[in-house]
Amino acid sequence: MGRKKVELKRIEKKICRQITFSKRRNRLIEKARDLSVLCDVQVALLVFSSSGKLYEFSSAGSLAKILKRHRSYFEEKTALSNGANDAELYHGKYEKKIKSYAELLQTVQSIHRQVGNSNFEELTLSDLEQTEMQLDAALRRTRARKTQLMLETINALHDKEKTLREENQRLQTQQV
Repeated sequence: MGRKKVELKRIEKKICRQITFSKRRNRLIEKARDLSVLCDVQVALLVFSSSGKLYEFSSAGSLAKILKRHRSYFEEKTALSNGANDAELYHGKYEKKIKSYAELLQTVQSIHRQVGNSNFEELTLSDLEQTEMQLDAALRRTRARKTQLMLETINALHDKEKTLREENQRLQTQQV
């Protein structure tokens, strides 16, 4: 007698959904760890819960190391490529220079003025395309800055964890 195949659809009961998420998340992390050990590969796993909580696993000790490796891989690939499409795709995902919040705010305010003062029926196709491009650029900058801040926070938390472990170990050796 085999297992019943589970239909993949959203679980409606919140508590059941949370329990399933917790169990499957733990199994996913175990599988990532197994893959890393068995095949001698580096694995990075990021999972955000529906409440926005971050769960991460890194086989390289530091998630930042794997993400830097990922970034350098695409930089090398882009440098070796003669086509502009690869470079455009890369730069669309990973902007090297992230504009400050003030510049982003100016862009959003400019878009708001342009759209807020206009009647959409009176805008030309060119106006709408320009507005769309500005919104896309602002969204990319926002996501890039968010990612950068998340990585910095993760690194700071890893440093804090290391410091606390060292402090804990020092206190334990003092008690002996």
